[in-house]
Amino acid sequence: MAARRLSSVLSRSLSLSSSPSLGSLSLLRSLGSSVSGNSITRFSTAAAAEELITPPVEITYTKNIINGHFVDAASGKTFPTYDPRTGEVLAHVAEGDAEDINRAVAAAREAFDEGPWPKMSAYVRTFLHLERSRILLRFADLVEKHNDEIAALETWNNGKPYEQAAKAEIPMLARLFRYYAGWADKIHGLTVPADGNYHVQTLHEPIGVAGQIIPWNFPLLMFAWKVGPALACGNTIVLKTAEQTPLTALYVGKLFHEAGLPPGVLNIVSGFGPTAGAALASHMDVDKLAFTGSTNTGKVVLELAARSNLKPVTLELGGKSPFIVCEDADIDHAVELAHFALFFNQGQCCCAGSRTYVHERIYDEFIEKAKARAVNRTVGDPFKKGIEQGPQIDSEQFAKVLKYIKSGVESNATLECGGDRLGSKGYFIQPTVFSNVQDDMLIAQDEIFGPVQSILKFKEIDEVIRRANTTRYGLAAGVFTKNIDTANTLTRALRAGTVWVNCFDVFDAAIPFGGYKMSGIGREKGIYSLNNYLQVKAVVTPLKKPAWV
Repeated sequence: MAARRLSSVLSRSLSLSSSPSLGSLSLLRSLGSSVSGNSITRFSTAAAAEELITPPVEITYTKNIINGHFVDAASGKTFPTYDPRTGEVLAHVAEGDAEDINRAVAAAREAFDEGPWPKMSAYVRTFLHLERSRILLRFADLVEKHNDEIAALETWNNGKPYEQAAKAEIPMLARLFRYYAGWADKIHGLTVPADGNYHVQTLHEPIGVAGQIIPWNFPLLMFAWKVGPALACGNTIVLKTAEQTPLTALYVGKLFHEAGLPPGVLNIVSGFGPTAGAALASHMDVDKLAFTGSTNTGKVVLELAARSNLKPVTLELGGKSPFIVCEDADIDHAVELAHFALFFNQGQCCCAGSRTYVHERIYDEFIEKAKARAVNRTVGDPFKKGIEQGPQIDSEQFAKVLKYIKSGVESNATLECGGDRLGSKGYFIQPTVFSNVQDDMLIAQDEIFGPVQSILKFKEIDEVIRRANTTRYGLAAGVFTKNIDTANTLTRALRAGTVWVNCFDVFDAAIPFGGYKMSGIGREKGIYSLNNYLQVKAVVTPLKKPAWV
């Protein structure tokens, strides 16, 4: 039960305080440093001037994992990965390209065709091998054992608050793999009645070699969403990390082999999209592809998969999620929840509530309180206790967010607060709030992926349904109301893969996640994710003089 409750650590509900503190998200785990009041900044330039904490973890694993071994790139090349707090180089990582993908796919193919993994019993131990389920469980135990080191690497390479990584995301990583370990011995076919004297059964078979490409905003959670179901079903994997955040996948890849995973079952290649990513998407010996990232890149991935061997593709792409605050809302709670829905993870969340629709009767009060909450958001070194917001991931994303802020100002939206960088070092951006936003503005249409809240006004439920659905995306939505009829109307009318009512960002292992329209294809997590990694085979056998049919 305690493990399941971790899934809601990433959420805010009606029961939360409206205080500008982190509320129940303030599950503080510092690195042992005492932090004085002036070390944490609220909307100031001290974020760049303060002394940064040096994480107590070494960067050990920077090579690709192919066939159970850490290996240099075939070309011998490396590329730098950065600390977003400073923009300085953290380490140089092996730069995989098409040749490394070829080698990784060959290892995965041999492991699938000749190795023990797909043939392993899902649970029962035999004298030949360990069962799949127990290897996944052992991996989850190792993740918990190394929780602090993994969290420190995730924060160092990504910029997210350490307490978010250590108290929510890494425990969720372990939870997800325990969930999929539980599915390993429950995957089975059916006996199907058919006309005539035939015995008909279906077999659910592993699909083969799965290619997986993960993003930089939640590196390890996306690792789990993809690797967990693929392994539980008996597949082998070639995974490409995001070039911005390769370090933690390589670290936990080592833990997987320590847990007893056979060589070649999980291969991890770091590299860039146009080289390693394109090679994986177009590889003729990859049987299945899963990608999380931008919608534009998803189109390229889908085209490459189709032009090669027509491999099936799962896509989890962008979003521009509406967050609808109805007129009966408790405004203080609504402000806090809407703030969390947008600013969580520096706004770098595909399902962020990035279009905040507020009923006209409470709009002005909501704006004032949303502005006050943003001004009081704590920004600074993500390793420090109490920090809510760290830097954006890199210079490219930093510049993109500032460009959209400029667009909002030029479109005559009202800049209530923020609007600029924070400090002069690293990629920190002031929490930014716009009011009087119109649907045709870029800040209301495009996925910004940063700490920029756009607040729009509505009058009628039918009107806000139409406006909320007038988007190319359909990943998620939030509804804040005390009226069950209003909630039911909105949840059924909104064209989105997830609708959160009086909560947001609840990510349990069993809850499916995916989008409508250009937000993706297929679902991840839960029982639905298993279908992505299984083939269904029908077996028909004649029956001779059956006693019954």
